[in-house]
Amino acid sequence: MSKQIYTILGATGHIGQVMTEELLKKGHTVMALGRDPKKLAHLKEKGAHTMTPAFNDTTALTEAFKGADGVFTMIPPSYGAVDFGEYQNQTGEAIAQALKDAGVKNHLFLSSIGADKPSGTGPIANLYKQEKRLEAITGLNNIFLRPAYFMENIFWAIPVIKGMGVYGSPLRGDMSIPMVATHDIGVKAAELLDKLDFAGNQVFELGGPKTYTFKEVATMVGKAIGKPDLAYAQFPYEDAKKGMMGSGMNARMADLMIEMNKAFNEGLVIPTQSLTGDHQGHFPLEEFIKFVAGAYAQS
Repeated sequence: MSKQIYTILGATGHIGQVMTEELLKKGHTVMALGRDPKKLAHLKEKGAHTMTPAFNDTTALTEAFKGADGVFTMIPPSYGAVDFGEYQNQTGEAIAQALKDAGVKNHLFLSSIGADKPSGTGPIANLYKQEKRLEAITGLNNIFLRPAYFMENIFWAIPVIKGMGVYGSPLRGDMSIPMVATHDIGVKAAELLDKLDFAGNQVFELGGPKTYTFKEVATMVGKAIGKPDLAYAQFPYEDAKKGMMGSGMNARMADLMIEMNKAFNEGLVIPTQSLTGDHQGHFPLEEFIKFVAGAYAQS
C-alpha cells in the first residue's frame, strides 16, 4: 500500500490515539484532531499534524477532512450535555455535512454493537441515526465499526467496590457478553483504514478473545485486588439511576444509560456477526484486569 493521508477525529482518545500511532508507524501522513492541545502535543512529537476544531463546527471539520484518503470519525462523549441525544445528533449532522462538503471518499465511523436497532438502546440509538446519515452521502464508502462492550467500563466498578463492597451494576450477572479492549479497537480501525479496500456501506463488528459473565468478571477482579470473595450484585434500575445522578449525571443522561442497560439485559444489544477470527481482539481480560487492580490500589 502506498503512503496515504488520514484524518483522525478524536485522536487523543483511547481509540484515536492508538489509530494515529499505528498509521504513523506505517509511514502515513496523519492529521490528528482533538479538543485538548496539550494531549495533541504528544502526537505532534510522533510526527502527526494537529488541529483543534470544535466537533460540531462543519466549516472547520470540512477544512480538516479535505485531501484525506481516509477519515475516521466518532461522536465523542459529552456526558455533561443538558440533552445528550440532541448533542449526539447535532455533532453527527456536522460531521456528516463536513464529510460531504470535503468530498471524502473513504470513511470509518466508530459505532457500537446494537446500532442495528433504531430505538430502545439509549445512546446507541443515535449511532444508528448517524450510520443512516452517512449511508445517504453519495460517493462515500463507509465502514461502520461496531465494537462490543469496552473492557475499560470495568473501571467504573471501582468506586462501587470501595463504597459498597460488591461489584455492581444494572446489568445481569449471568449475561455472557463479548468484551474488547479499546487498544484492540484502535489497532483494528487502523488496519481497516490502512487497507482502504472497502466499498459501499459495510458493518464490521469486533469483540475480544472471549465472552464473560459479570459474575465471572467480579471473581477475576476480586482475586486481582485481594478480595477473593467479591460478589456481583445486579442493582434495580431505580437504585442505579439514583446512583448515577448522585455522581453528577443529569436525569436525561441517566435515563438513557438505564435504557441501554435494559437493552443489554433483554437481548436487544447483541452482535449480528460471528465474533471469531478477524472479528476478535487479542488483549485478554485477565491481563486487562491487572490495570484495574492498579487503579483500585491507587484510588
